Amino acid sequence: MDDKATLLSYLRLRRADLLGKLDGLGEYDARRPMTPTGTNLLGLVKHVASVELGYFGETFGRPSGRDLPWFAEDAEPDADLWVPASESRDEIVELHHFSAAHSDATIEALPLDAPGVVPWWAEEKRDVTLHQILVHMSVETARHAGHADILRELIDGTAGQRPGDPNIPARSSEEWAEHCARIEVAAREAGAAAQALPGPPATR
Repeated sequence: MDDKATLLSYLRLRRADLLGKLDGLGEYDARRPMTPTGTNLLGLVKHVASVELGYFGETFGRPSGRDLPWFAEDAEPDADLWVPASESRDEIVELHHFSAAHSDATIEALPLDAPGVVPWWAEEKRDVTLHQILVHMSVETARHAGHADILRELIDGTAGQRPGDPNIPARSSEEWAEHCARIEVAAREAGAAAQALPGPPATR
């Protein structure tokens, strides 16, 4: 497998991880804010699909032709990070698939050293290559897939990249509670020890 195929395979895996966090959830749980800043699962899918269209579209002179009103000049801040009731879940999932297909076409058509320009980056950084943007979007997608991991666990306790993830130990709910209790005790012990340390010497 060459470098481009390797990078694309990782990007595809992270896309699937993110989208898979919606599986089995109702409309409310897919959309509801789970942090004080409003982070939510369907909004993460919407955001990643939207920015990927730009990075593999406009950046390389291959616009998708898809209108994204949440990126309009008069759109409210963070409009790409949540989903109003007027936007259906199916529409967001379809956008995710459309974005992936459009991006993959760009990636497959161009060499890794193909030049591009990211117009929304600072002028001194906006000249890029396909290689750089592939790495950028793989990291971006992985970051938001990690956010989605935590949100889904908070919603219904589902953990791991997918059902049966071998990286998640098979513990009962009681065993997980005991595990968390041990971590809490260790954290409290470390906090108490840090408070007991002498502070820096006073200065005049």
